[in-house]
Amino acid sequence: MHINTQTPSQPALRQDSSHWEPSAEPGLHVRIHRGTQEIGGTCIELSCAGKRLVLDLGRPLSAGRDEVVPLPPVPGLANGDDESLLGVLISHPHQDHWGLLVQVPESVPVFLGRDASRILQQATFFGGLGLEREIAGHYVHRQSFTLGPFEITPYLVDHSAYDAYALLIEAGGKRLFYSGDFRAHGHKKVLFTQLLDDPPQNIDVMLMEGTHVRPNIPGKAAAKPKRGLSEGALIEPMTKTFQDTDGLALIAFSAQNIDRLITTYKAARLAGRELVLDLYSATIAHATDNPLVPQNGWPGIRVWLPQRQRVLVKNSAEFERLNPIRHTRIFLDEIASKPQKFVLLFRNSMIRDLERTGDLTSASLTWSLWPGYLDQASGQWTRQFLERHKIGLVHHHSSGHAYIPDLQKFVRGLAPRVLVPVHSFAPGRFGDLFDSVDQKHDGEWWEVM
Repeated sequence: MHINTQTPSQPALRQDSSHWEPSAEPGLHVRIHRGTQEIGGTCIELSCAGKRLVLDLGRPLSAGRDEVVPLPPVPGLANGDDESLLGVLISHPHQDHWGLLVQVPESVPVFLGRDASRILQQATFFGGLGLEREIAGHYVHRQSFTLGPFEITPYLVDHSAYDAYALLIEAGGKRLFYSGDFRAHGHKKVLFTQLLDDPPQNIDVMLMEGTHVRPNIPGKAAAKPKRGLSEGALIEPMTKTFQDTDGLALIAFSAQNIDRLITTYKAARLAGRELVLDLYSATIAHATDNPLVPQNGWPGIRVWLPQRQRVLVKNSAEFERLNPIRHTRIFLDEIASKPQKFVLLFRNSMIRDLERTGDLTSASLTWSLWPGYLDQASGQWTRQFLERHKIGLVHHHSSGHAYIPDLQKFVRGLAPRVLVPVHSFAPGRFGDLFDSVDQKHDGEWWEVM
């Protein structure tokens, strides 16, 4: 199926509201299963006239790699046997917003962006954060569609995840706007401006992410909210790092961060270097189906096959995956012969290949991810690799989430009657920054008034 088509609210029940079920009541009811007190793992249930929708079904960022996270108690979600569940709407292809979908049966309809769907499907082949299932429908920017009593309008937003959407839900005579994750400083920042220039009207409640709304430090005055680096602002310092590196310039960023791919390509070209992608990142770039995204076939882009990916192709016999890179493929011995000519997209799984074949003399690594990852187990492997070869570490990164001044601008522009914090470790600070804040709790049913 392709789809083309200032008084805070009060909880409907205050006593035992986590167990109360709205059943066939005509109003729009909301239960945030996870997200009122944390970043990631977002899951929101909506109910109207006996029908339900789920907004995002994320795996918590705090969950261990092999930890089994139970599904939220939404009727029909675990076994698909409840006709009241009309579908799961995924805002964007980050695992903390879709990761629990792997536990949901195919009979439950799932909706997300078409490009996001292709990216997640391709990622599964490489053993990355991917999703392989039938999709009931794909969003089209600002084109509404109907599921039972719910009318849904997706709005394409600027975010570090490609093909990300905010969602307007109309039901029971009420209008709820879910921001998903967004920012106003990426290569698609015009989407933020366009949304504020022509916003949805008469929003009763807005669920808004607040990744950059952080707890106050006891005994320390709260810092004045400010904007951090934009995506475009990374190009100049990244170019300088590539130019100042005498050997191979390595860079680490998520292959699914298409904005960062664009930034890196521009910096590599300005530095007079070719950008070397692995087959995985080249495949993800191609999956966007966007001719404006740097990819195999562009000037100054080469593609190589790490050992792990060669094994995947061989064992699966999907040799056709190599056909598009036949004329741009590069081998590590060519890179090692003139390392100063290249920028190579790096991840830990490539370490053995590089140590066996590559020339790492005078190399550098640009860390273009959240710096906290370097303190985790995988980050320690990276640090040990750098220490073994005396590789310098440089940090160039821009957040995938809106800075507080842009969040404030967003709230003013959409003017919701009530603002509910989600996707934040400091929901209690929202009242210091925004008007008409109504803080909710995980598991609590409440009615949009």
